[in-house]
Amino acid sequence: MFPSMIALLQSCKEQSRIDWKPLFLDVNEAQFISSLVDTILPTTDTPGALDVKVDVFLDKVFAETYDDKAKKELRSEIATFNNNCKQNFGGSFVNLSQADKDAVLKKEEASGAKFNGTVWGGAVGKQEPIGFYRSMKSMAIWAYMTSEEIGKNVLSYDPIPGSYKACIDVSTVGNKWSLG
Repeated sequence: MFPSMIALLQSCKEQSRIDWKPLFLDVNEAQFISSLVDTILPTTDTPGALDVKVDVFLDKVFAETYDDKAKKELRSEIATFNNNCKQNFGGSFVNLSQADKDAVLKKEEASGAKFNGTVWGGAVGKQEPIGFYRSMKSMAIWAYMTSEEIGKNVLSYDPIPGSYKACIDVSTVGNKWSLG
């Protein structure tokens, strides 16, 4: 499944934002996902989620990997998230001020289950359902960090197979690496 996800992500870089027509999401849902990932990963001194088309990628993931039940559940979760925004902040997430969007995410961070720690790739203890927000955040971060733009131009990049360098000073290596 991982190679398929990488292929989906790489195909997103060919999409023009102007010409992007969602495969699964309707216009309002697509705007919501775009606004959510942009709030989670805004453009700073590095590209943001929208710069590397995380929203386009997530739409492709939903369209090509979610079954009908998961798609229906996703639509329901987007609607519920927006309804909560309307009740607590006076509008849908897309229409909130940046300060209110930040407040929504801060509230979401404080509530709900967290990811359990892991040992050798497996969760420690029983993992409680992480909920819609944390699931979307996790997917957005994964899509962002595995995008070609971030892998090559933000993280240190050493394509595999790389050269072998024995006995080097650790300070020359750095601490952020992308595996190509």
